[in-house]
Amino acid sequence: MILGNLPIPALADFYKNNATGQIIAKWLSYPVGVTFSLLGFIACVGISYKLAQYYKLDEISSTILGVLAFLLVTPFDNNGIPLASMGSGGLFVAIIMSLLAIEIVNLIVKKNIIIKMPDSVPPAVSKSFAALIPGFFVILISLIIRIAFEVSPFGNIHKVVEMVLTKPLTALGGSFFGMMGLSFITNLLWTAGIHGSNLVTGGIARPVLDTLMDQNRIALSAQQPLPNIVTTQFFDIFHNMGGSGTTFSLAIMLLFLSKSKQLKEIGKLAIGPAFFNINEPILFGLPIVMNPILIIPFILAPLVTVMVTYLAMYSGLVAKVTGVALPWTTPPFISGFLATNHWTGTAIQVVNFFITAAIYYPFFKIWDDKKLQEENGTASTN
Repeated sequence: MILGNLPIPALADFYKNNATGQIIAKWLSYPVGVTFSLLGFIACVGISYKLAQYYKLDEISSTILGVLAFLLVTPFDNNGIPLASMGSGGLFVAIIMSLLAIEIVNLIVKKNIIIKMPDSVPPAVSKSFAALIPGFFVILISLIIRIAFEVSPFGNIHKVVEMVLTKPLTALGGSFFGMMGLSFITNLLWTAGIHGSNLVTGGIARPVLDTLMDQNRIALSAQQPLPNIVTTQFFDIFHNMGGSGTTFSLAIMLLFLSKSKQLKEIGKLAIGPAFFNINEPILFGLPIVMNPILIIPFILAPLVTVMVTYLAMYSGLVAKVTGVALPWTTPPFISGFLATNHWTGTAIQVVNFFITAAIYYPFFKIWDDKKLQEENGTASTN
């Protein structure tokens, strides 16, 4: 996707107007079609497998049933299943149906309502028979759901979920205030030692952000204006530069500006991981967790970063994120360019670096002086 949308006018013209370029652009679109366009399907497989593993069920048969449940409620005809239902458009239905299917299987297995074969029967055969009754109920309930929505004015469950969940959640999650709230809650949890990124972002917000990301990807592929500012990449690349709390500038200060030996050693440990947006050495070594001094900039800096980046993209000064799914460990400054396909992505990261440095510096200085006094034996005994 990056290769097919590089910000080089001559290359874009080659892809669009040259016969060979059009063929190459078509070839480059194939991997996108079997990755992003199957986001919902892939999520269904992953959720079904991991939940079955958690319940200690047979992973293979349970995953198959989760996929069957999703496909059964998805509208299709003789021409096949529309990719829109397999991608981000079907993500929430995929989550719902995979969870429902595995919960049904778990309930039936725990109630011991399964066909048991003698011990002499090979395990593969026994597992096949054991999956028959759970499979029957999964298919039956999924079929009832399919028919119930089909005879209703809505037509199918995808339309209902889009109306009730997808549109409201993406509207909220993709808004300025939604992003500010997500930032505040995530980093507030971190200050108490709770992994806010996993709990809130990964557990709740990620499906919404991924949907917004894929909407941008679809628009980019169709050469349409990008609809969303807030996406997965906005959160990972711009909000989390250096890790939660936007601590990349703090890691630099610890290494080069610390007078305290302890903080300088933490800076040496933190600088390497910080380039890959990992900041546990700072969170727990400095520490920021349960630290009344450093909690303030840790929450404030990301909020200001969100505000500056959002307004810059909204005004058109900075290119929006394209929908390219970058790893969250992509180093700062490189990630800004790759996420936006434009030099302004890197430029806003540089601006944010200096803004967050200005926010962190007074608090860093207070903490550095305090640690230096302790090392010199002059700290107050009170």
